[in-house]
Amino acid sequence: MSEHFDVEPLDASFGARITGLKLTEMSDAAFDALYETWLEHGLLLFPDQHMEPEAQVDVARRFGPLEVKLFAISNLKDDGSVRTSDEDDLVKILKGNMGWHHDSTYMPLQAKGAVFSAHVVPSEGGETGFADMRQAWDALDDDMKRRLEGLTALHSLHYSQMKAGFRRKEKDSEYIGYGLDERPPVRRQMVKVHPETGRKSLLVGRHAFGVSGMSEKESEEFVDGLNEFAGSGDWTYHHKWTPGEVVLWDNRCLMHRACPWDMTKPRVMYHSRIAGDPVSEAEVAA
Repeated sequence: MSEHFDVEPLDASFGARITGLKLTEMSDAAFDALYETWLEHGLLLFPDQHMEPEAQVDVARRFGPLEVKLFAISNLKDDGSVRTSDEDDLVKILKGNMGWHHDSTYMPLQAKGAVFSAHVVPSEGGETGFADMRQAWDALDDDMKRRLEGLTALHSLHYSQMKAGFRRKEKDSEYIGYGLDERPPVRRQMVKVHPETGRKSLLVGRHAFGVSGMSEKESEEFVDGLNEFAGSGDWTYHHKWTPGEVVLWDNRCLMHRACPWDMTKPRVMYHSRIAGDPVSEAEVAA
């Protein structure tokens, strides 16, 4: 087993492709080097891993305690048939995920990162987009930076799903809880300081609303404008999947989103979510 792996920067302003490394066979030395590479690039792609779900959990756990060990992000039912109805609550979640967001900003702890693997992918569409919010912050003018430094926003998955028009069924839903219950929204600063690198980034996304000191209309326009800015700059990258690939991203400085595809075609991905640190990723006081 080699201690060395190759790092090939993506054709983007962040991120790298890692080859020469089997994630399930990493030595401690290789892991330490990989972790530093992750902090530098924010997004790492690993081709030809073909990990079993149980092995994915073990790999993800090396990066920290897990918020969620494993769940399938899939449009397949248990019997293998494809979910296509717009009234299907899981389809609503899949479509909601097509908006730019950070994971778990609507929970008491924002997630640290995620390990994401591709098992079945459509031939067209279904990419995952990533936006480097460090570079989005750097691109803001000084007046906007000064303004944002003093602002906070509320975050809620219930809010973002309702805003997108994806109201869940009132009874017998397959997806209730974990952010979709009507818990009080959490408040977060709009300028995020990375706890390990010290770099500042913009923190918005589809779950954000209720900016401090603004009316509802002012806040919505402000957040929508920032999301449009952050999701359309040259600091974005959209990844076309092949089966067996694994991606690791730093949720503290990257937004992401799923891209549309023909939902009569199956798409099966597995997600393991790394828990945020209770000090650096906690909500702020109202």
